[in-house]
Amino acid sequence: METKLIKGLSQIQSNYDAFFIDLWGVMHNGIQLYPEAIKVLENLHKLNKRFVLMSNAPRPSKNVEKFLLNLKMNKTFTKNIFTSGEAAIKSIQSSRYGKNFYHLGPERDNSLFEGLEKNKRSIEEADFILCTGFLETEEDSLNFYKNLLKKHIGLKMICTNPDLIVNRGSKKEYCAGTLAAIFQELGGEVIYFGKPYPEIYKFCTNKDEKVLVVGDNIRTDIKGANNMKFDSLFITDGIHRNEFINMSLEKYDKILENYGVETNFFQKKLTW
Repeated sequence: METKLIKGLSQIQSNYDAFFIDLWGVMHNGIQLYPEAIKVLENLHKLNKRFVLMSNAPRPSKNVEKFLLNLKMNKTFTKNIFTSGEAAIKSIQSSRYGKNFYHLGPERDNSLFEGLEKNKRSIEEADFILCTGFLETEEDSLNFYKNLLKKHIGLKMICTNPDLIVNRGSKKEYCAGTLAAIFQELGGEVIYFGKPYPEIYKFCTNKDEKVLVVGDNIRTDIKGANNMKFDSLFITDGIHRNEFINMSLEKYDKILENYGVETNFFQKKLTW
């Protein structure tokens, strides 16, 4: 694949019908929106180009919309959001993995199982583990989770956010994917919802559309694009920024090769 460093999305937008754009690391950093990325949405909207804001957030899409509106995103751009949490909800509601669950995650994610609160149980009484992230009281202790989970590897874990970490401003935070990786190392089975797994894309894809995926996470955004055979634009100044500091374009491809993925385009930050 020939990889190209582009100055702005305007150079290539005419080749695509739809754009699946990651949120955290591309549109915002958890604290503020990126103005240049917002200009991209403004221009896509003017051109009547379809875009989906896709997030590995372990919450319903409507909650992510509220979060973006609080960051002062224009409501026009929040009409088409789809989260890994939304994909997981649809599956949980069908009782595919059992009825009762243990919620492993912070209380702020309780909206994920709204209407199913009566099915929440202790881990000893649960049919499966619903993992949305780290508990507020144990945000850094990986050993705590190893000790908790090793006794319950007979349960399936539903992971609603395959991301390992995110940057909130300048601070790194663990995500549910880190707990899922621990559970798998212990011998447990994990069912993932979100990028790079196909389920989330199936909800968002229209037939015969040429899609461009835009993201900053090699393991989720770019791997997901490769899995679906979509073209992709990799944003280097996101979660992997330390790997790409002072690197030449030739080295960019080598880094992605080490992850077992490839991309069509690179940009430092998403701009028009």
